Amino acid sequence: MNHSQVKLRPFEETDVKTLALYANNAKIANNLTDAFPHPYGEDAARAFIGMVSKDTPTKVFAIDIQGEACGAIGVFPQSDIHKKNAEMGYWLAEPFWGLGIMSSLIPQMLDYGFNTFEIDRIFARPFGSNLASQKVLQKSGMKLEGKFEKVLWKNDRYEDEFIFAIRRNQHNL
Repeated sequence: MNHSQVKLRPFEETDVKTLALYANNAKIANNLTDAFPHPYGEDAARAFIGMVSKDTPTKVFAIDIQGEACGAIGVFPQSDIHKKNAEMGYWLAEPFWGLGIMSSLIPQMLDYGFNTFEIDRIFARPFGSNLASQKVLQKSGMKLEGKFEKVLWKNDRYEDEFIFAIRRNQHNL
């Protein structure tokens, strides 16, 4: 795939149908928190777009591939004593897995996060079973900081949680 056809942009109301189409996939929902519904219909897409469209500055972007919203990626600044940290989360439509798309987008989001928010660290928390996500985070320069065994309950079983992170001074801005 030509990566020039991939860009990040704010979500728009016109993305509802495409978002619902691509997000309605158990393989995606299985690697995300239960806040990401399955099945994922147009009502969920509409509510999500309405919620993320209110953020200023933008925290969640559509992964636009040839004009279609084919996923999402976001950086979420934390609060209180965690205020110098932000969590990054993402998902990509299954037809685009394995094409190096996330490897090109995660560094862009790291740049955006460090340039937009007063943070020193960006972290991500993939499931232990999500090897592809762990690999793309490592490829983006993020380091494994911790592994918590059997702390997540998803799909009637325990999952390990990994924490990958990068500091501002470790990232090439």
